[in-house]
Amino acid sequence: MKYYGEEALGLVETRGMVPAIQAADVMCKTADVVLVSYENVGSGLVTVMVKGDVAAVRSAVERGRAAAAAIGEVTASHVMPRPISRVGKIVSVHDIDAE
Repeated sequence: MKYYGEEALGLVETRGMVPAIQAADVMCKTADVVLVSYENVGSGLVTVMVKGDVAAVRSAVERGRAAAAAIGEVTASHVMPRPISRVGKIVSVHDIDAE
C-alpha cells in the first residue's frame, strides 16, 4: 500500500518478526487502519506501519504495542498525525502490495 502522507502514520518497532506480525494483526483488527509496510531495520529490529485517521491510528498503535509486548520486546512506537508527503518514499520501501 503506497503512503503519500495524506493520513496519520503509526509505527511499532519490535525486536524480532513474531511480535511485529502480532502487532500488525492486532492493529488491523483493532481499528480502521491499513497496513502500509514493514522494515527490517537490522539487529533484529522490525518496524510495521499503518495508516488511517488520527484516532484510529492512535488506538491501533496502543493495542498493537501492548500485544507485541505481551510476547516479545517492543523498542519503540509512534503516531505521526500528518507527516509530509516525502515520508511516504521512506515508508513505502517494502510496500506490502508491491509485486
